[in-house]
Amino acid sequence: MGMMLGKITVETPKYQTIEKKEEFEIREYEPSVVAEVTYDPKEMKRGRDAGFMILAGYIGALGSPCNKKKGTEAAGEKIAMTAPVITQEQSQAGGSEKIAMTAPVITEEKQEEGGEKKLVTMQFVLPSKYTTVEAAPAPTDERVKIKGVPSKKMGVITFSGNADDKLTAEQLEKLKTALHVAGYKISGEHILARYNPPWTPWFLKTNEVMLPVE
Repeated sequence: MGMMLGKITVETPKYQTIEKKEEFEIREYEPSVVAEVTYDPKEMKRGRDAGFMILAGYIGALGSPCNKKKGTEAAGEKIAMTAPVITQEQSQAGGSEKIAMTAPVITEEKQEEGGEKKLVTMQFVLPSKYTTVEAAPAPTDERVKIKGVPSKKMGVITFSGNADDKLTAEQLEKLKTALHVAGYKISGEHILARYNPPWTPWFLKTNEVMLPVE
């Protein structure tokens, strides 16, 4: 995630802009590989953002990476961080691999069938050198899953500020209305993408709400 007060200095998912309007744009995203964790925010100390620390552990942003090379049980050597966010890739032969931080952090929410329990799925998009699930280091934390994401067409609205529930809901409704007026059909649930670390001043934060469209 970007380190320099609002400036995004890390790799971001690749896409082509199909259409750009005043309020939104339509993007075609390339396939990607993500690390994700799903949890009930009510059961986690950090609430909705609890997954961040788990995923940061997987990539090695907090010290020794919680991952291993596929086909080996060798422990990894701790690699010192040069900044709060890692932007260089370093690997230990036969052991853990430090994975560069990318942006955005993606958050999805879903309601469990037959109940009121709401689960949150948080994802880190892995660097583009990991072109397949098999190429990514295997998590040693069983809560972390590696998943391939196919190409997708998304309607996107960009906004600044702290992306809390209220602001996100406002931007979501604004995007839905704009897409409807433009003749797009929404084909799934929204995701929230946040491009900056938590310590970034609110007025310098870049966020996006995305909706799959047809």
